[in-house]
Amino acid sequence: MRGAVPPSLIHIVNVTFQTFIFYFLSTVLIVAAIGVITARNPIHAALLLVLAFFTSSGIWLLLQAEFLAITLVLVYVGAVMVLFLFVVMMLDINLEKLREGFWRYLPLGSMVALVLVVEMSMILISRSGGFGEAPLPPSLPAGYSNTKELGLLIYTEYVYPFEIASVILLVAIVAAIALTLRKRKLSKYMDPATQIGIQRKDRVRIVSMASEKREDPPQGGKQ
Repeated sequence: MRGAVPPSLIHIVNVTFQTFIFYFLSTVLIVAAIGVITARNPIHAALLLVLAFFTSSGIWLLLQAEFLAITLVLVYVGAVMVLFLFVVMMLDINLEKLREGFWRYLPLGSMVALVLVVEMSMILISRSGGFGEAPLPPSLPAGYSNTKELGLLIYTEYVYPFEIASVILLVAIVAAIALTLRKRKLSKYMDPATQIGIQRKDRVRIVSMASEKREDPPQGGKQ
């Protein structure tokens, strides 16, 4: 039929600006995530992880979850990444030794990654009915609060996973502190109990010494 618009052209025209932004942010997120695990320099890996967090927050904004987007930037980029860099520099990890087993564990890591991809694909298929374009979230009323709804879900339906995650984070903090307190040959340690329990007589000791008479060198002799 003459004058009919091809379906491919209709599909291109129907691609909205939000869809373009979503695919752009998703591509940057995937590239940044791959760079995090392949970068040789830990500082570069941390910066790529910051980029991944920013793109993830942009995707949350597209889903009308402003609170999660702001929290992701403030908490993870502003605090967790700074702490991560501090711990990496403080532990003085031998990166060359860690890279020695990369190729040895690559098959196992690839299998785990494949299982994760299959599981995420199954979740997407079960929720959206296929790999097609998912519908946009419905428009929310003016008085809708993302923070309130998120709090209700966390402390009612997901209270047990929330408590388990908090325990895991506490264990991670204790493990990080334990790693920093390991004994090293060149490290110097101080005992706070000994410093607090010291007395005045232990700090200053007055020694009584007899005075000595100074002898002048003879005239004309060697000094």
